Amino acid sequence: MALSPSVRSFRYGIEHECALLRIDGTLADFTDLAFDEAQALVDALPEDPADLADLRVGDLGIKRKRWYVEGFERFDDVGGLVRCDPKGIEIRTRIHDSVDAAVEALRADQAALDTVAAAAGFSTIAVGFNPLRSSYPVEPPYNAWEVRHRTGSPEERTAHLHMVTYGPDLNLSCSGMGEDELIDVGAKLTHYSPWLVPLSFSSPFRDGVAWGGLSARTAVRTGARPAAMVFLDGAGRLLDTDPSLTQPARLPAEVGRIEFKAFDACPDPGLYGELLSLLTGLVLDTTLEGRALVPDPDAHRRSAVGGLADPWVAEGTAALLAAARAALVGRDADLARVDRLAERAAAGECPAVGMLARFAAGEPVAGLRAPVAQRC
Repeated sequence: MALSPSVRSFRYGIEHECALLRIDGTLADFTDLAFDEAQALVDALPEDPADLADLRVGDLGIKRKRWYVEGFERFDDVGGLVRCDPKGIEIRTRIHDSVDAAVEALRADQAALDTVAAAAGFSTIAVGFNPLRSSYPVEPPYNAWEVRHRTGSPEERTAHLHMVTYGPDLNLSCSGMGEDELIDVGAKLTHYSPWLVPLSFSSPFRDGVAWGGLSARTAVRTGARPAAMVFLDGAGRLLDTDPSLTQPARLPAEVGRIEFKAFDACPDPGLYGELLSLLTGLVLDTTLEGRALVPDPDAHRRSAVGGLADPWVAEGTAALLAAARAALVGRDADLARVDRLAERAAAGECPAVGMLARFAAGEPVAGLRAPVAQRC
């Protein structure tokens, strides 16, 4: 018998990617941001050894703090690190026992990053896609060692795509959930992703202009990259899918983790809290029947263009919010967050809508400013 929603306990974590602006308001990306410039911001932030139980360091040792330089590594022909092209800074929270605790941890770590960034002549922004460039060129081409190591998994083969996208990994785990149930939840979230992601859209610009949609990130990324992923204890139940739905846990804290990867970066950590409560409700839900092992790229592209202004999208999103709300009875804090999310969804709101309005009014947005003729 399934546990009731009020009995199930959850744990939460948030990984948030920040883009950087220079003091003159221009975007600092892989074309002109040196790794040492970005690493200097991380070096100015504290290191807490207690973080390491929850956060993976990685083979290169770059990820020793809750903040680290997110980028793309290049290697020589025997696997030695040659360089890392940075795209920005990632913030990771520890694992927390409540949504509120994870959100407040992100707020505090964002504030700390903003302080050191300002002292160095930078500011951070939340935007889902590089507003100036649609692709990251792999130059020079991979050498033989890199070919072997960059083609070993679906995620490695498409790793270059992440250099122009910014988003969160929203992590949750649920007590008492076995591997079959974890995989089923991952397949559910993958199927319903096109109706979840519009709540976060924040990438209405690409190649220096408003491109006509709301999420360039979703249009370019999802389908080639995962919408959701679950981390299992060992390789016994791993599925062979492209992109991956299952991964072996890389440290004990990852075992049983459900990771939703398809949202755009959000400017307000509170929105991540609302989205985590929505995901909690969908994990608890027993009524939704859709399942998919890989994301539907066509459905994501349609969603990326029209967002909640598309009746097909709005109807699907409303159905997910209703299902989550029904599953969250007895979890009052989660219900309140989902209710706030539903109000904005009913009004067709997402960060990209506000970004476009400010852009049209002549305000600088994500390092861009509309031409005078367009503002008129």
